[in-house]
Amino acid sequence: MIFLPAFIVIVFLTVYPIFNVFHMSFFKYNYLSDTKKFLGFTNFIRIITDRLFQKSFINTIIFSAAATFAEVGIGLFLALLFYGFFKGKRLFMIMVIFPMMISTMVVSSIWKTLYHYDIGLFNYILKSIGLHPVGWLINPKMALFSVIIVDIWQWTPFAFIILQAGLNTIPGEIFEAASIDGANYYKTIKLITLPILFNQILLVILLRTIDTFRIFGKVYALTQGGPGNATETVTYYVYREGFTYFNLGRASTASIYILIVISLISVLYIRNIMREEK
Repeated sequence: MIFLPAFIVIVFLTVYPIFNVFHMSFFKYNYLSDTKKFLGFTNFIRIITDRLFQKSFINTIIFSAAATFAEVGIGLFLALLFYGFFKGKRLFMIMVIFPMMISTMVVSSIWKTLYHYDIGLFNYILKSIGLHPVGWLINPKMALFSVIIVDIWQWTPFAFIILQAGLNTIPGEIFEAASIDGANYYKTIKLITLPILFNQILLVILLRTIDTFRIFGKVYALTQGGPGNATETVTYYVYREGFTYFNLGRASTASIYILIVISLISVLYIRNIMREEK
């Protein structure tokens, strides 16, 4: 009974919204007139065959894969770089984790200024060395890449912190023994460090994959899905369908697809962890 209030809160904040979204996905819901028409699985079929949804889904996969692996890779590199004690380590670590402490909207505002075609710092540097300015956020071929860079800058510190913590739990005697046995730095990383950190790396990949797959704030603040639909992600598609066109049934259906993908990713991670524990 002592856990009943907490259980009720969890049900109210998680189970009920999921059930409600799943229920709405079977209807064509007119928000303005507050009327519903049962469609069955029609929304699921229409969404999956919608070219705009397909484009947003592909954009999301590209964004999630590129951002996640870049963040984990750079975070691991920084964790190895900052391993041990050296003068000025605390100051450097503060500088590294600083982007993560800034809100997404502030980060997006900073980078939108840096990316500006006419007055942005990046194009100013390019013009100063005799190169043509780049339409970072207005060129369909560059826009998604530019948003990915912003996410990498902000959330690489998250991967760094987890991997740094995992690295610090490895006893120093293991590295000393490897050194005595003649293992060089690269062999030590390959044969000792990476296998020990494997679960932490998987955890970071899972958390960043989930977070990047539901990316919304940066897309909304930087490009609003444009130019065209070059940076439209699934979550932005849900937002546009639900809160611009008031197609709440379609928005709910797209949300269900997001939930399915994230659930599959989580299940794969849990299976890997359980296999490791056996």
